[in-house]
Amino acid sequence: MFLFTSLLLQSGVLLGKPVQRTVHTVAICIYGATSAGVIASYAAVRAGNSVILIEPGKMIGGLTTGGLGSTDAGVKESITGLSRQFYQRVARKYGNASGEQWTFEPRVALDVMQDYIREGKVTLLMETQLTQVEKKQTTIRSIKLTDARTGELIIVNAKQFLDCTYEGDLLAMAGVSYIVGREDNSKYNETLSGFQLPEYHKQSGYHQFPDGVSPYKVPGDSTSGLVWGITTSKPEPSGKADKKVQAYNFRICLTDSVENRIPVTRPDNYDSTRYELMARLFEAQPGMREINQYFIWSPMPNRKTDINNRGGFSTDMIGMNWNWPEASYQERDRMLREAISYTKGLLYFMATDQRVPLALQSFVQNWGYPKDEYEAFEHFTPQLYVREGRRMIGEYVMTEHNCRGTLKVEDGIGFGSYWMDSHNCDRIVVNGMVKNEGNVEEAVTQPYPISYRSITPQQKECTNLLVPVCLSASHIAYGSIRMEPVFMRLGQAAAMAASMAIAKEIPVQKVNVAELQQWFHADPGLKKSNRR
Repeated sequence: MFLFTSLLLQSGVLLGKPVQRTVHTVAICIYGATSAGVIASYAAVRAGNSVILIEPGKMIGGLTTGGLGSTDAGVKESITGLSRQFYQRVARKYGNASGEQWTFEPRVALDVMQDYIREGKVTLLMETQLTQVEKKQTTIRSIKLTDARTGELIIVNAKQFLDCTYEGDLLAMAGVSYIVGREDNSKYNETLSGFQLPEYHKQSGYHQFPDGVSPYKVPGDSTSGLVWGITTSKPEPSGKADKKVQAYNFRICLTDSVENRIPVTRPDNYDSTRYELMARLFEAQPGMREINQYFIWSPMPNRKTDINNRGGFSTDMIGMNWNWPEASYQERDRMLREAISYTKGLLYFMATDQRVPLALQSFVQNWGYPKDEYEAFEHFTPQLYVREGRRMIGEYVMTEHNCRGTLKVEDGIGFGSYWMDSHNCDRIVVNGMVKNEGNVEEAVTQPYPISYRSITPQQKECTNLLVPVCLSASHIAYGSIRMEPVFMRLGQAAAMAASMAIAKEIPVQKVNVAELQQWFHADPGLKKSNRR
């Protein structure tokens, strides 16, 4: 193990002051303190490596600490290693010493993630953003970053790198091939990628508008312009490729505890016209007056929630995130603030607008932001649900056929088991009516192995980078794989593989996966160190 950190003065001036430059030299550098990144950093330390974990944002843990307390687990028995241990640790925080807990409050999840950082004595840099990657042929030598708070320049030298961001920023800057958007069905002989126009089902809404809802500001008058939230995209043949990205939202934590709640108030820049489609949806669905017909309002411990999108119009900001994967950090910050404004505005609309049915309005009025959550962020999660960013085009591409079990790999490093799931990608006009486009929910009948090759770049492009989050998968296969327990499992596998590559001085593509699988089965919790 080796660790070297030095503080130097770089020649030059930033805002009239000398610019500091900090240099870190470690065995493994992990960019992105998502749940995968935190678990990977802990695993890498337990495997006997020096590690640095770098988070471009303001909070560790990604969606696991960011409000997604109702775990999308799929088949729980397929969740193993440190990923399963996380849910066991959560249970212990709630006083259950021998079980697991799959629903939890954000602050509890954050406490568990911080435990991993403390126990591993992981060097953690916050609000530190990537600016440059230095490569020699196919090997990353170092990366350069900037502290977003101070402007300090940071250089990290490492033998192995992991990209654990939701967006794939490191892989892109390292010159690794990737895709943003949806492949054509013909690309991998699939049926669920590309353009998808789902039908409407009255009981659930299935994230669609019923027939007859006008998309125009003046109902029925196409010359009056489109209502907010509708794009000018045209309907396409089913399965056609495009650059559209499935919608993001926040997994919202509220409470109905009078002692613990902060009232929902009118946010800055509130504009009720943003929610015109919600009002029209109420009119079109007079028999639907239950909160869970418009939101997935999941109860969490201590009278809290994990609120998710449901129906034709809800928390998903459809079509507003297409540029996010390749946007700058500054642009993402603007988009984040816009998404917060939209979401807080939606809650305010539900609680106060006269067009909201009384039953729904009365329900929402009983809820508010928890005083004991996200205290540094005005009690609202800072983590946007980036459901899909860049997807690497690596040594192997996971597809719908893997998810259906018709194509199996032998180099599995974890299992997917959640259904093939895509939120809507667009909201368009179809035959003079508003329709959402892109939603897919297709069952997966049994767990399927995820290939080690899907987290490795093509060897001709990069030989010391592993990508457990923005891994190599088609749009619809990624929709099944992209679950937090799976990301944690793949993060652990990536850290173990990086350790093996260091010990044997080989490219990550040459790691003996059978040995990696054996190591994991023999020591899934990494209780033993230096097993490489």
